[in-house]
Amino acid sequence: MQKIKSVCVFCGASNNVAKDFLEEGERLGKMIAEKGYHMVFGAGDCGMMGAVSGAVLENGGTVTGVYPRVLDGLEKAHNHLSELIIVDDMHTRKHTMFEKSDAFIILPGGFGTMDETFEVITWKQLNTHNKPIILYDYKNFWKSWIALTDQFIDLGFASKKTKTMYDVVDTLEGIFTKLED
Repeated sequence: MQKIKSVCVFCGASNNVAKDFLEEGERLGKMIAEKGYHMVFGAGDCGMMGAVSGAVLENGGTVTGVYPRVLDGLEKAHNHLSELIIVDDMHTRKHTMFEKSDAFIILPGGFGTMDETFEVITWKQLNTHNKPIILYDYKNFWKSWIALTDQFIDLGFASKKTKTMYDVVDTLEGIFTKLED
């Protein structure tokens, strides 16, 4: 596998979350910059998205945002990115982020984050890629998702191999350990 240079971060865009989630996003962004990774994300200026990307930039890192026109009026694009790519729709956004990334870091988020997570895992199941997928289980956020995945496997709707397609970590340091493996 090639050396990882760019990481795609999937996470929530809501400001209506506890402050510690945003602070944890900032800590991740600082670490991304310090370790020299380029960040790719959905271009939002709010929630954990804004916290992570802002911290990458504040700490001398580079960030590419992919903003779909369909979000005009619903979500504001970050104005100070290293690169902003405007696309027409969510599908093109996800594909563009995928193409520009060597790995995926998935933080807490809502339905959009779940959609992105399921898609990159499904693509990996279909042998479309072999990029690392790392779920950061901050405050046991992914506990119910992990149980749902186990249920899929227990009932025969997914194979046990599915659980080998992503890693779950519970520290920020664990993310980078997995990226450097």
